[in-house]
Amino acid sequence: MDRCLAGDLLKGKFPEAVEKIEYFRGDTAITIRREFLREVLCFLKDKESLNYEMLVDLTGVDFFPADPRFMLVYLLHSMKLNKRLLIKVWIGEGDTAESVSDIFRAAEWLEREVFDMFGIKFKHHPDLRRILLSDEFSGYPLRKDFPLEGHDFAKPFSVLLEEER
Repeated sequence: MDRCLAGDLLKGKFPEAVEKIEYFRGDTAITIRREFLREVLCFLKDKESLNYEMLVDLTGVDFFPADPRFMLVYLLHSMKLNKRLLIKVWIGEGDTAESVSDIFRAAEWLEREVFDMFGIKFKHHPDLRRILLSDEFSGYPLRKDFPLEGHDFAKPFSVLLEEER
């Protein structure tokens, strides 16, 4: 098992926040409790020995019908260490995540994309609105229960189809 400096430091600083640390093929994924997200990300970014100063990506994963249903995955990069780190946070359907757009500027657009595709809302986001789909679009296409075929498949598109007529 590969050791991770970030994992060791997080367990020491936020023992109640860290739920699980996973190592796979040289990569580290740390699952933390949602209420510690901002503190943990600030620590990882500001800690001089780590410097995870770049948010490379943020996405959601739908584990329908599990509860909690969603996982937010933050991919961080430390140019100082030339390492990447995954931070995972479970979030239930209807729950709201804290925006980290003031910590990482890239999060502003990435959180909008997660909102648009999964319907996960972010508290204190400066401009939370759809980014890929029109405002009239109904539903969230990356949810596992989004219709792929059948009698209600055209429902999300019905408003757009009516506008073309």
